[in-house]
Amino acid sequence: MTRFSPRTTLRRAAGSLAAASLVAAASLAGAAAPAQADDAPVFTLGGPAETALRPHPGSGEPQRTTVEFTLNNPAQGEGDGYGGHFTLTFDLGDIAGVADVAFGESAGADCEVTGTKAVCEDWGVWPGLRTVVRLQVSAAEGSGAGDTGAIRVTGEAQDATFTPFTTRVTVGGPDLVMKQLPFDQELNPGDTQQAPITFSNRGTRDADGVLLTLLYSRGLDIPQRYTNCEYTVDTPDAPGIGWTTALCSVEGAFEAGETYTLATPLTIEATTRAFYDTFVYRIHEGGAAQRTAQRAGASVERGEGSVLKAVPVGKKGAAARSLDLDPRDNQQEVDFRTKNTADFVAYGDEASGAAGTTVRADLGFRNEGPAWIGYIRSGESVATVDFTVPQGASVIAKPDRCRGVTAKGKYREDQKTPAPRYVCETSMTVRDGEGLDLPFELRIDTALIGASGAVTVRSNWVQDPALPFDPKAANNTAWLVLNGEGDGADSGGTTDGGSGEPSTPPTSAPEPEESPSGTTAPSASATAGGGTAGTAGGSGGEGGLAATGSVALVASGTAVAALAAGLVLFTAARRRAARHA
Repeated sequence: MTRFSPRTTLRRAAGSLAAASLVAAASLAGAAAPAQADDAPVFTLGGPAETALRPHPGSGEPQRTTVEFTLNNPAQGEGDGYGGHFTLTFDLGDIAGVADVAFGESAGADCEVTGTKAVCEDWGVWPGLRTVVRLQVSAAEGSGAGDTGAIRVTGEAQDATFTPFTTRVTVGGPDLVMKQLPFDQELNPGDTQQAPITFSNRGTRDADGVLLTLLYSRGLDIPQRYTNCEYTVDTPDAPGIGWTTALCSVEGAFEAGETYTLATPLTIEATTRAFYDTFVYRIHEGGAAQRTAQRAGASVERGEGSVLKAVPVGKKGAAARSLDLDPRDNQQEVDFRTKNTADFVAYGDEASGAAGTTVRADLGFRNEGPAWIGYIRSGESVATVDFTVPQGASVIAKPDRCRGVTAKGKYREDQKTPAPRYVCETSMTVRDGEGLDLPFELRIDTALIGASGAVTVRSNWVQDPALPFDPKAANNTAWLVLNGEGDGADSGGTTDGGSGEPSTPPTSAPEPEESPSGTTAPSASATAGGGTAGTAGGSGGEGGLAATGSVALVASGTAVAALAAGLVLFTAARRRAARHA
């Protein structure tokens, strides 16, 4: 019995991985709890329809081929992820005597092999397509050309269903190798360049048709749409990277030893939203089974342009066939860096209530573009929303992605009692026109006029809060104002819908002072009762609350009576309409 535990921080941080096996993924943040049985999700297992293996050399180590298995969650919304454990079972009995399988450190899941069975455990199925397990497969000693067998994989999880998948392994066959192209990787929005996709067949037999897969992230575009290509585009509601995938079936006999290129090069364009982007191009032998496997249950739309064709460019010698027969050489990847910016605009809210009541506040930020921001290689979050709780209030409900910290922004072990400050990380992608919406519920412990807390979108490092891609730092901070003084109290955001003007602080605020997060916030004033407002709230933390605003105890009998009669959350309709337009 052999057990492997190849878990890494990156794989846990990245929940959505493209079928191209990029070091990329969709966000863990905001993952939902396991679905209930009455609406059980259906996940589709996939991978290569058939894999050819280099014949066993007779002596010495055989050459191994990587076989990747994928899992597709067709859900569209960020809250549609599956947050429970699941197991995948691999039946290897049919390949006995044909191929040997190894689960190494790159397996991608925790796998245990017993005889002809392997069970792999993992956690979380996020919307979109990702690679879940990688096998190292080689021809078994004593096998011969043409020997074949199947690997069957099934999945199981509580309140979820998995569509099983079977891949065929054959000794000998075509070896399609993709040539790496010399792209210019430093771009400006609007730049275009040619992509003369070129590949060779270095295997032991001809390929009957090929399947060309093109995968490119949100900031890139290939303007051509071909009739022999099927296109899948992540919908705007999906939380992933925004991949466009083209599966192009190219007919013909692609001979062993021959090299081919596209009859007309593709055009790769950096769009106005480009920033960090990736283009993946790979080649497999064609056929309906391969196309179905690569599609992995995703819906597709056929192109309406001309036919994509490949033509030979010249014979290669027999020595070329000595290279590895491995799907890893079927694919090439290139990363682009486009000189662009994104304007992250924070927004706050206004709420009102008597002591002891609960109010809701909607906080967060929007990406006003023009660029989308995605750290799809590292999987790290793009930004952090840093929220300081107004004096006199306590947070009683927060988004799952947010965690309480001390007033100085330090780690806080206690996550059950209210904290003076909260930090909420984004996913690894923030699309243009989207952002992060964070609903909080707060209890008014002591009714204070104009109590305010800063809402700042910043980098993930409090010591260096500036967002490197955002040149308009002035609108990175807004305010949550509780019991504001009439129309003079503003919740923040921007004065003109993301123009870069400063967020509007409470009108009663004195000169700002430096806050623990590195942003500025109004200083706290004494309450009418003579003590500091920080002692009245019950938000917890280190020796009181951070300085958050100008406050005064709502002491008059008229004011108290009005609040007790049911003063509720200000609607701020004008700001909400502008924010969600």
